[in-house]
Amino acid sequence: MLTLMQAPDVYTSDGETVHSVIANLLHLIELKNAKLFLHSHQVANYAVSVAAKMRLPREEIERIRLAALLHDIGHLTVPNAILAKMPYVTTREMSVYKNHCNAGSYMLENIAACQELIPYIRYHHERWDGKGYPKRLKGVNIPLGARIIAVVNHYDRYINPCTQNWVKTKDEAVRELLSHSGMAFDPEVVKAFIDALG
Repeated sequence: MLTLMQAPDVYTSDGETVHSVIANLLHLIELKNAKLFLHSHQVANYAVSVAAKMRLPREEIERIRLAALLHDIGHLTVPNAILAKMPYVTTREMSVYKNHCNAGSYMLENIAACQELIPYIRYHHERWDGKGYPKRLKGVNIPLGARIIAVVNHYDRYINPCTQNWVKTKDEAVRELLSHSGMAFDPEVVKAFIDALG
């Protein structure tokens, strides 16, 4: 398990630190779904390792870490019945599910300390080829933090035993990432992640 970085505390307008705000939001995720809570931490760990491998500045690594912890905060708005059926959902249910990216960013829009995290959360399901959601952004128009979260989120969904889709070995999951490199995912991010995995 990677050791997570701890940046200097940033205070919100009411004197609460951004870390305590995020801890409270993570507690809501844990109440919603313990597996989702563990997934959030795994994605954050992987995202930190990729960002460090890409030699990003310490402050940016911390922003990516915090955004990765909250990337699925919008799942709080998705009924458990839909989450339990994923990926075997109706078109209407998939529409509700896809809205979690926007819903999560809306939850944070009035929290001053979280403003820089919002684009990474809103766009973590965009695709390198422009076929993602919610805005169909393409290539470098997708914020780098969101591109990193997209890769590690996809990997963790298939490799981590805390998820119900645990059907792939590490090698199978890496091959899948490589097969989607340049289409769903930023090739540089995929390469950095595979290098970080060792």
